[in-house]
Amino acid sequence: MARDYYEVLGVSREASETEIKKAFRRLARELHPDVNQAPDAEERFKEAAEAYEVLSDAERRRTYDAYGHEGLRSGGFDPGAGFGSIDDILQAFFGGGSGGFGFGGGGRRAGGGDVGVSIEVELAEVATGTRREITYDVVGSCENCHGNGAEPGTPITTCERCGGAGELRQVTRTPFGQMVRSAACDVCGGAGKIAETPCKVCGGSGRTRQSRTSMIDIPAGIEDGQRMRISGAGHAGESGAPAGDLYVEVRVAEDERFERDGPDLISVVSIPATEAMLGTTATVPTLDGEQEVEVEPGTQPGTEKVLRGAGLPRLNSSRRGSQRVILEVFVPTNLDEDQREIAERLDESLGEENLNPRHGEGLFSRLRRAFG
Repeated sequence: MARDYYEVLGVSREASETEIKKAFRRLARELHPDVNQAPDAEERFKEAAEAYEVLSDAERRRTYDAYGHEGLRSGGFDPGAGFGSIDDILQAFFGGGSGGFGFGGGGRRAGGGDVGVSIEVELAEVATGTRREITYDVVGSCENCHGNGAEPGTPITTCERCGGAGELRQVTRTPFGQMVRSAACDVCGGAGKIAETPCKVCGGSGRTRQSRTSMIDIPAGIEDGQRMRISGAGHAGESGAPAGDLYVEVRVAEDERFERDGPDLISVVSIPATEAMLGTTATVPTLDGEQEVEVEPGTQPGTEKVLRGAGLPRLNSSRRGSQRVILEVFVPTNLDEDQREIAERLDESLGEENLNPRHGEGLFSRLRRAFG
């Protein structure tokens, strides 16, 4: 279960934007991997970054204060979606990589980059969820050398320059004490090992460009433009480093029959004024097929019928919203002489009780109804 964001940063719920930023910078320095070798330092760092990402944004903070983590998820926010590694987080929040706090980058191998793809689904598929097969180009682990960069059957030796550490460290004396700077070894590139005979397929990099096909589950209730994150499905990292992530942007195709309003759908059904006067049965298109609704005699323009459960579910919920059917009453045109005579006789026969169906309704109510 996710921890409270205020608890993560160590601030009160009334903390100002400046206090939140200061708290995160303090934690970032404390948990930076160049100074904190604890096994859980990286995860704690990402947790702090996620908390800062939410609490530093006024709108997200209001949503979190009111509804907690579930409110963020149901609103389409994917905490930490844009950051795959500590370097990504530092770059996003402070405009720099691992050296952004005055520490060296270390000998860690570069993680793989992220991949982004876009897919389209129909509105009806949003109601039930669906699966999609996607094909995308990715830098993957070389199948010939299995990612180690060496031609199969040839030795891999320890780098003599760094002694297998993968990094070179330099100690500098300053008025504040010793500062240790580290950088990836310029001979082995941070791997700590060297292939005596580089792989003929990948040239010793351990990676090749590939085409990958995957099946993606699209959850019911997803919103247009939402992104899904599949961890580790992006570009392969350098030897020993984690792969990047795959981000799938979901576009929901427009359906001319409906307008979406969160979990609700809005549709318009047109009926002639004569049927509105007399009453009728109207056929309404829904995501589950056509459905009939009763139109009572004397129905007025803009009358709304609600079909419970005919809308869309919210994300991570099986309960569907409603479909709101707006009845548009139109006046018949191009009347012939007989039709016009009938209409005139009807007009002459109408009395006050026919022409003022909303007797007693105030001016404000009538204006609000007239303008929707």
